[in-house]
Amino acid sequence: MAGGGGGRRLCSGVLESLDDCFTGFLIVVLEWYEQVRRRLLPLLRRQKMALLTAPVVAAVLLLTWAAYGEADYVLYKDATKPVEARVSDLLARMTPAEKIGQMTQIERQVASPQVLKDYFIGSLLSGGGSVPRKQATAAEWVNMVSDFQKASLSTRLGIPMIYGIDAVHGHNNVYGATIFPHNVGLGATRDPNLVKRIGAATALEVRATGIQYAFAPCIAVCRDPRWGRCYESYSEDHRIVQAMTELIPGLQGDVPPGFTSGMPYVAGKNNVAACAKHFVGDGGTQNGINENNTIIDRQGLMNIHMPAYLNALQKGVSTVMISYSSWNGIKMHANHDLITRFLKDRLNFKGFAISDWEGIDRITSPPGANYPYSVQASILAGIDMIMVPNNYQSFISILTSHVNNGIIPMSRIDDAVTRILRVKFTMGLFENPMPDSTMADQLGKKEHRDLAREAVRKSLVLLKNGKTSDKPLLPLSKKAPKILVAGSHADNLGYQCGGWTIEWQGDTGHITVGTTILDAVKAAVDPSTTVVFAENPDAAFVKNGGFSYAIVVVGEHPYTETRGDSLNLTIPEPGPSTVTTVCGAVPCATVLISGRPVVVQPFLGAMDALVAAWLPGTEGQGVTDVLFGDYGFTGKLPRTWFKSVDQLPMNYGDAHYDPLFPLGFGLTTQPRTY
Repeated sequence: MAGGGGGRRLCSGVLESLDDCFTGFLIVVLEWYEQVRRRLLPLLRRQKMALLTAPVVAAVLLLTWAAYGEADYVLYKDATKPVEARVSDLLARMTPAEKIGQMTQIERQVASPQVLKDYFIGSLLSGGGSVPRKQATAAEWVNMVSDFQKASLSTRLGIPMIYGIDAVHGHNNVYGATIFPHNVGLGATRDPNLVKRIGAATALEVRATGIQYAFAPCIAVCRDPRWGRCYESYSEDHRIVQAMTELIPGLQGDVPPGFTSGMPYVAGKNNVAACAKHFVGDGGTQNGINENNTIIDRQGLMNIHMPAYLNALQKGVSTVMISYSSWNGIKMHANHDLITRFLKDRLNFKGFAISDWEGIDRITSPPGANYPYSVQASILAGIDMIMVPNNYQSFISILTSHVNNGIIPMSRIDDAVTRILRVKFTMGLFENPMPDSTMADQLGKKEHRDLAREAVRKSLVLLKNGKTSDKPLLPLSKKAPKILVAGSHADNLGYQCGGWTIEWQGDTGHITVGTTILDAVKAAVDPSTTVVFAENPDAAFVKNGGFSYAIVVVGEHPYTETRGDSLNLTIPEPGPSTVTTVCGAVPCATVLISGRPVVVQPFLGAMDALVAAWLPGTEGQGVTDVLFGDYGFTGKLPRTWFKSVDQLPMNYGDAHYDPLFPLGFGLTTQPRTY
């Protein structure tokens, strides 16, 4: 309600009621009335005019105020001005309540237009599976985001909100989106340009739903496959992870010449803000336990887990998400040394640091045991935006109290808000705050599915081909009279995509639009070939079926985060039984769907061929492209494949390195000529 520039702020408290604001308004009106009366009356007496009545003075006052408002230049709304000048101007106009609102990110399920207006909320997000409705269209997403954005724009200063989502292998929350291979598969491609193109396609699909911020990429260096998030890591080798930070310019656009490392950058409204995560050391926890303690000296942390962040900053990553994990016993969400002194001061990161989902709650054990302390510790550590995501009223109230009581200085709040506004101005959010409904056709478009198919075939790693090297099984014949397709994962799109797909933990069945491996086999073979599918056939059926060969597709069931932690890394039944039964009766190619190396040595001898297909996503034809020889196998292991879990952790270069298949292993084949 206040005018711009040096005008007195009418609602300058932290959480004033509307009555307080109105009272302030009346006070200012009366003050202005008295000033005008004192100045005009002597003048009017000298001119022998009648005394002005109160209504006339009020009219003059209102006209004067209106003219003042029109003449007041609002710098932060001027797109021709430098970003830093716009940030400073807007920050100077903000109340503490508006600043704290900008630091607050809440789940769409607890949000409403009124909540955004009342609390000046700076950011919304969709957690895994949080959607406007099941199988919502792009238009429905756009309408939802638009309603929220209109509310933000209707506030006193009109600061647009930024909407974030976990688009970690494509726009994976959204029905009908293209689902690309998870990061472990992309690491197997060794193709940074491919990853960059995937980033650009993902950005278009995210923007098609009105969303401007992707919580990607995960640049963890997974050092133990027992970790439930290992498939979110490109490799155990930081150099491969560094190369794959090309996802960032794919999402955000290429930084311009002379770019200053550490500044945030988003090229335009077809791009999205990216998020390097999870800072730092999340892939090195003890025994691969999610959110656990990473025990390593500073040199080790810097040499293994930090390098990809330097690449991310050089490429203009806009945000950095803090890890749930600890480093040598200190929770990363409370680590001032690494967040402020190293990331911000030493590396010159000028974007904003964001917490993980209820990440600050986990500073204490049990989580949330002392929430006021968690708020204090995380903000003072240097986190700028808190992914609350639900109890925003409590968070805002506590942070407000900490500021009012001097526990958290206003300078720390101003730093956080400066960073958030810098990202919003840089990405053009003030000029283009509303979703573009004309982009709906980008969601799941053919060109993106073709790109995903390319990524699948480049990600496949051939671990075995033939009982002996001189008798390869692959590529398979498309003209075999009768073939068997078996296994729990052959006709299950949810299993094929893995976690972080439609639901947080993933799901089973035909959960979105895509092509299963069984569908792909049927489409690939000659019309004369009979394809028989039996998920878990018995030995007699296989022996007596007259099959030329079998394709067995088995693997892990979907999981995410802690639910994926595994100390044994075994394939769940009936996968092993299916492999044993089928491969014991006919020549078989086993396609393994998993987020990491798993125990295969006991059945390796029975298989004629073994393909590590990772979690390939929606485009199953990428698998058959290579199985049938339209393309050759080129993928290389992004991780060491162990013989036994007793060897873990075991990474390339370790003294006890004795793998079943080493990092970088992968047999190759030549495309079949027809």
